[in-house]
This record gives sequence, structure tokens and C-alpha cells, in this order.
Amino acid sequence: MSVTSSGTDSLSPGLKSRHIRMLSIAGVIGAGLFVGSGHAIAEAGPAVLIAYIIAGGLVVLIMRMLAEMAVSTPDSGSFSTYAQKALGRWAGFTIGWLYWWFWVLVIPLEANAAATILNAWFPQVAIWQFTLVITLLLTASNLFSVKHYGEFEFWLALVKVVAIVAFLVLGCVAIFGLMPGSQVSGMSHLYDTGGFMPHGFGAVLAAILTTMFSFMGTEIVTIAAAESKNPGREISRATNSVIWRISLFYLLSILFIVSLVPWNTPALAKNGSYQTVLELMNIPHARLIVDIVVLTAVCSCLNSALYTSSRMLYSLATRKDAPAAAAKTSNSGTPWVAVLSSTAAAFLAVFANYFAPAEVFDFLLASSGAIALLVYLVISCSHLVMRKRMEARGEVLDYRMWLFPGLTYAVIVVIVGILCSMLFMPAHRSEIIATGILALLVVLAGMVIHRRQRNNRSEPSLQENGI
Repeated sequence: MSVTSSGTDSLSPGLKSRHIRMLSIAGVIGAGLFVGSGHAIAEAGPAVLIAYIIAGGLVVLIMRMLAEMAVSTPDSGSFSTYAQKALGRWAGFTIGWLYWWFWVLVIPLEANAAATILNAWFPQVAIWQFTLVITLLLTASNLFSVKHYGEFEFWLALVKVVAIVAFLVLGCVAIFGLMPGSQVSGMSHLYDTGGFMPHGFGAVLAAILTTMFSFMGTEIVTIAAAESKNPGREISRATNSVIWRISLFYLLSILFIVSLVPWNTPALAKNGSYQTVLELMNIPHARLIVDIVVLTAVCSCLNSALYTSSRMLYSLATRKDAPAAAAKTSNSGTPWVAVLSSTAAAFLAVFANYFAPAEVFDFLLASSGAIALLVYLVISCSHLVMRKRMEARGEVLDYRMWLFPGLTYAVIVVIVGILCSMLFMPAHRSEIIATGILALLVVLAGMVIHRRQRNNRSEPSLQENGI
């Protein structure tokens, strides 16, 4: 699919190298690291580090497979397009719509989270008013051109990166006992509160699911790179940096947190891990600082959710798997119909939250619970098929997955194992069931749509033959 500025209804390569670089550096950083990591720590104790290592390692391998396909064939539909080529049209249709649905649900959730923070600062303005303004502002930024999305994301991401680097510096100083007035120091809490693995390895396995979803969004860079002038080079650079990004931002941050604060400290899950540590370091205005960083992270995630959902819908439309109108672009190469459609769907989800029975919105949320794992599974299966086809044709690859096909098979086995284990975990059983129901409905819808399209194509030929 063309992403050049020439032609009708095509995307424009408006993202600069610095946009892609910052996306690749900070794309994996979400509110889950600043706040949600506290829940994972409370669940598994210091051994949560093992969960992050396993989940992070899996994401590194997934990104390597996806990058191999993306460098060979850059496309704004990314893994949905590759799934269609490798596994069949049903696979591309299904995973494309499920992925679109995942990010559409993220939009109202992140907007509400940002509005809640702002409402605490300005209580005279209602949460729903903040939610509306934030969503409309970021929708407008996505409507102008892709460079506006890139510019917004660049500065939002920069704030996240600066915040984490500052936290790591402070954490290092505190560990060595050099922080004046700090209530915490050293690394003894890694083992002095019930041991390194207080709840056993079962808790670590449960924490893997929590940490896995923290990494969702890493793959966005392969979608965004398709709108840059040199997609192959940008994707290669971004993927090569994913290992140190995860190691620095996640593993080192979590190591400092579980070293400085006992894992069973109630404030970790209540106030978030970063705020808890900063308050024990006696950093002035710790809560305000973390709120600003979390607000930035939430707006960044919302901005990316709008961008990603619109590009996936645009890609589906170009493949005739979504209404043709969603493929329309503006003079600046922005798929404006796809942007507005995704925002409209997000507002419908908001209405469901306020006006529909609670069970309805709970099901909507649960239906996206396992989509990240399904996306990873589809990427792995698509890579397995496409790599074998390319090798059979004797094609030379500029970017390769390590130890093919062994590592690819191993990733598939691990993901299937995680999905199956969710059925036996009460906290995650509803997610896997709801996601399975949604996936089945999407597959059935795809079968009906594709059958109608085949019938419509065959009718003229039948009439021409007098049948």
C-alpha cells in the first residue's frame, strides 16, 4: 500500500526521524509503569522483576519478528496486513478489527484518567467536561497532518523520558545512601520481607499478565514508520533499541523501587510506585510531580490511541475490509474519516459507561483483555509463514529474526500457554472468554462480508452470460 503523498487517498510521509526515534524510545512508557507497576509488585513481591524480564523478553522477540516483516514491506496496517498475506484474509480482517477495538476503548479510559487528575486540581470543572475537551483537542491534532501527531508525541514522550531518567538518578543516589533526608537506602528490601519470592512462582506467572499489557504499544512504531521517508531504516533503528529501552526504563526502575521500598507497603498499590518512593525520599511536591508525569503519559497514550486506531481502520478500508469512506484522506494525507470514526466509536463507549447497565461496559472492557496476546500470537504465526515463503523464493532479508524457526516456535508455545492459563485464573477468566466471544463475532462478520463481496463480483459475469 502506498504511503506517498502522490495520488488520491494515500498517506503522507510526514513523520521526521526525530519523531520516530522518540516514539521508539518512549512508546513503551505508559501510566502502567508509573502507577500500575505498584499492583504487580504487591502481587509478586521483588520477584516481579522475573515477570518483567519474561514479558520484556517476549516483547523483544515479537518486535524482532514484526520488524523483519515491516522492513521488507512497510505498511500502515502492519501486522494486520501481514496476517492477511500469511494466514488469509480472515486473519487480517479479524486481528485488524480487534486491534482497532482495543485502541478505541483506550481512548475514553485514558481521557477519563487525565480528566480525573485535572479535576483534582480544578474541582469546579466536571470530569466529563475535561474528558470532552481533551479528546477533542487531541482529535484535532490528529486531523491536521501526521506531523502534528508526531510533534505532539515528541514533546509528550520527551517529558516521560526526562521523568524516568531523573527518577533513576534519584534512585541511584538513594540506594547508595547519599540522598539528604531520605527515609530509604540500600537494597535490603529485595529479600528482607518474606524473601525474594514471597508468594511463590505462581504469583510471578500471574504478574506476567499484568506486566505484559504494560508493553502494549511497542508495535506502534512499525505503523508510524510507514509514514516516514525511509521506513526500513527507521524500523530497524527502533527495533534495535527496544532491548535497552525495556532494560533501562522498566527493569532498572522496578529494581530501584523493590530495593528501596518493602513490596507489601500498602501505598505501592494505592498511590503508585513512583509516588511512594519519591515521598519516602522526601522529594518536595512528590504527588504533584507524579501527577504531571502521569497526565503527560496518559495524554501521550490517548494521542497514540487516536493515531493507531485511525491508521488501522484506514488500512482495513484500503483492503475493502472496512467502509470505503474510511480510506479517504485530506490534502495533507490524513485519513480524516478514520480519525473521526474512531473518535465517534470511543464516545459511544463513553455513553455505554454512563447510560448502559454496568455489565455492558464491564463486558466491553473485558473483551479487550486478551487482544494484546492475540496480536502477539498472530505476529508470530505470520512471521513463521512469511519467512518460510521468502526463503523458498530465495529472497535476501535486510533484517532477520534470531534463531529462526526455533525462537518463533518457542514464542508461539509461550503465548498459547499464557492464554490457556488465563482460563484457570479467576481474575482473568472473564477477559479470555469475552475476548473469545468478540473474536468469534468478528470472524463471523468477516465471513458474511467477504461472501457478499464475492457474490457482488460474480453477478455481472453471470448476467453477461445470460444466466
